[in-house]
Amino acid sequence: MKLLSRLIIALAVCLVALPALMLTTAVQAQNPAIDISPSSGYVGDNIVVYGDNFQPDSDFSVYYYITPDNPDYVGGGTVDSGGSFSVDFNVPESYGGSHEIRVKYDSDYLYATFTVEPMLEITSPSDATGLVGTQVTIKGTGFGEDEDYIEVRYYTTSSDFTVVKRGITASGYGTFAATFNVPSSSRGEHEILAEGSDTYEDEVKEATFTVEPGISLSKSSGYVGDSITVTGNGFDASETGVKVTYDGIQVGSTTMADARGVWTTTFAVPESTSGVHTIDAYGGYTSAAEVSEKEFTVSYKAILTPTEGYVGISLSVSGTGFAGNQGVSIKYDGTQVVTSTSDAKGSFSASFSAPKSIHGNHSVTAGDASGNSVSFNFVMESTPPPKPKLSLPANGSRLGFITKQAPTFQWSAVTDPSGVAYTWQIATDAGFVNFVVPEISDLTDNHYTLPQVQALPYGTYYWRVKAIDGAQNDSGWTTTYSFRSGLLPLWAFISIIALVVVLIGVMVYFFGIKKKKRAPHGV
Repeated sequence: MKLLSRLIIALAVCLVALPALMLTTAVQAQNPAIDISPSSGYVGDNIVVYGDNFQPDSDFSVYYYITPDNPDYVGGGTVDSGGSFSVDFNVPESYGGSHEIRVKYDSDYLYATFTVEPMLEITSPSDATGLVGTQVTIKGTGFGEDEDYIEVRYYTTSSDFTVVKRGITASGYGTFAATFNVPSSSRGEHEILAEGSDTYEDEVKEATFTVEPGISLSKSSGYVGDSITVTGNGFDASETGVKVTYDGIQVGSTTMADARGVWTTTFAVPESTSGVHTIDAYGGYTSAAEVSEKEFTVSYKAILTPTEGYVGISLSVSGTGFAGNQGVSIKYDGTQVVTSTSDAKGSFSASFSAPKSIHGNHSVTAGDASGNSVSFNFVMESTPPPKPKLSLPANGSRLGFITKQAPTFQWSAVTDPSGVAYTWQIATDAGFVNFVVPEISDLTDNHYTLPQVQALPYGTYYWRVKAIDGAQNDSGWTTTYSFRSGLLPLWAFISIIALVVVLIGVMVYFFGIKKKKRAPHGV
């Protein structure tokens, strides 16, 4: 009976306390509360802040604390009629770790925590795609405040990386930027990661760069016959059957890419006309359409062989890279000496003999109708021929008696690669002021006979010779020889004859008189 009465009393007490308990629970459920989604992430992520059980139509403000002393207003407004609100914002630049998000209403604050994690992103190129060698700019966020000794790692393969930047220090907000050129690596995606004094690589959200296949040339212009090295990058790892084409025709040897998709081959520029030509490549997996072709500009050139020599030497001019199927004019000192015609690939050759021209520099040009022209310098030899040696008439000799003399002058023959001609002079004085006959030049023989009409009267004469080659190199005059023409002058000879006649007459007369005087004694 007592037990029953106690149960009744306890039930009554519970019934009395229940409304108060329900009232307390209702009051507790109406306390303002906030929540965020997500609670961790990266700089730039979008965060939504939710609020419930706020006073309807009351004002609120949301702050993101970049540092404990540096709040950043990120949103606010008026609570709706149901006591709720939501605000979204992008996480501003801030160092890695926990950051408070505060909601201010009336004079009170509610708190939540967002954790910033480190990440890398490629800011350039915008599509994070390109060839090996592409300049890439990355941005790191969410690293430690003023974190130093940061290095950027580019993974050339899934397990092997190249440090492309080191010694970086982040800002007070944990942000840094770095620029590098993509190292040799195979086609496809490659991770870019970073590690610093406070941040491990595996904590960082990586950036990804996609490598496309491409080629590069050791030179973009040159001449036929030049050696060009083509380097391929971004091909498949160990790709076989890699070939290079020049204007669609394979050049060089078939090759193979290494583990990083890199290969090289070298070839000589084939005969081709001047202008732009295309170089491309493909492999067993990579098609030519995937590879951006490169342009190579061929310039015209020609060579002269030899570049120095003598009159009459055979000169050869050959050229490549000229316009195809066009006439080519070869000129020596501006005068055309020979013509040629280039073939379909712009090559030509021509030969001619060096014409007579003065020793020294001369211009040889080769030009086609398209205006392609090359000039050369040809050096004509400047070695003078040796001096001749005079022989006849002998020095100091006498020719004839009393009649005029038309002697033959003779000297030793000399030779020269450019050919030789002789100049001869004769005068009545050793200074060669008074010429007997005009100077004779361009004599090709080593002798000269004076014409009878120029026969030399009695007297002393001086003569000399010099040799001049086809390049007008002068041997200089020989030593002068002299000779006498006749024994006596004609007037002296006549006088002697007359005197002899007179003497004979006198003697005849004298002896005739004596004979008459002696006759009587003989009777």
